[in-house]
Amino acid sequence: MASNGVEEPLLSGMVDPSVQTKKKNSLKRRRYRHCKSAPLAEFVPPETKGIGQIPRTESILGKLHPSFKQVAIFLAVYLGVGAVTFLLVRNQIEGKKTVGFLDAVYFCIVTMTTVGYGDLVPDSTLTKLLACAFVFTGMALIGLILSKAADYLVEKQETLLVKALHMSHNVGTTEILKEVETNKVRYKCLTVFILLLVLIIIGTIFLATVEKLDLVDAFYCVCATITTLGYGDKSFSTEVGRAFAVIWILTSTITLAQFFLYIAELNTERRQRALANWVRTRKMTSADLEAADIDDDGVVDASDFIIYKLKEMGKISQDDISLLLEEFEDLDVDQSGTLSVSDITLAQS
Repeated sequence: MASNGVEEPLLSGMVDPSVQTKKKNSLKRRRYRHCKSAPLAEFVPPETKGIGQIPRTESILGKLHPSFKQVAIFLAVYLGVGAVTFLLVRNQIEGKKTVGFLDAVYFCIVTMTTVGYGDLVPDSTLTKLLACAFVFTGMALIGLILSKAADYLVEKQETLLVKALHMSHNVGTTEILKEVETNKVRYKCLTVFILLLVLIIIGTIFLATVEKLDLVDAFYCVCATITTLGYGDKSFSTEVGRAFAVIWILTSTITLAQFFLYIAELNTERRQRALANWVRTRKMTSADLEAADIDDDGVVDASDFIIYKLKEMGKISQDDISLLLEEFEDLDVDQSGTLSVSDITLAQS
């Protein structure tokens, strides 16, 4: 204590413990708020040899997304095998026919999408068994398209849709990507809904002009087709009509199915957001504090609190945490409780 009654500062090199604790907590908060995201799992760095990378030209198939490429190959094989098969047994198929190969592809699409107009029907034991095999294979392929290719194509259109909606505003790429990520399912629903409307309009106009149906019958045929009802009283009967139907039926039926999937996903997302909002606004109790204390040390730090809240929101489970802790312990070679470059190197070797 100085003679004038004013407290002397701490000795050089000494730090007030309370100030040190505050700084430590502040650094911890910043660390949790600004942690880097994990690298993309599908990212593969380009191979380099020597000083620079040798430029390579890719084919159109090589530029496609792997999921889309896989589905395209399966679809091509299915339609190719189906067309050749039903072309060889075309005399055992009854109905209104146009061109042999076109009818075979058309029959494959109608079977695969379960539309089943009845304008072409199997008329022998062999063709009936083939139809049974192709309908189950086709439905499995439709499921693959819905799970991979269709979702990929919709995501490619999301950014374009957001750009169009915000065209009057000066919005940058970062803001657009953030908007897409925040309302991802909503924009997917909107994109697929617009595409579905376009397909319905195109199908109705085509049936009215090419197949010579009146507007009500044309719209009725479109609805019966995309919902796979396939009553059969109205269908594509001309050569041009069946060539159009090969593409339109496959696209429209998948689009409608994808739309209903996104509606269900949107409803689930809304419920999850409501639960997350309830968890965030709910007041903590002493029982919550005890449950959040993972290591039973009587203190809940930021990591304990975050994990507890994520568990409440249903984002992670106790099994997930246990598996991650096991992985951490395997990587923590020196058993220090922290990971370093040497730990990772030793664990990998």
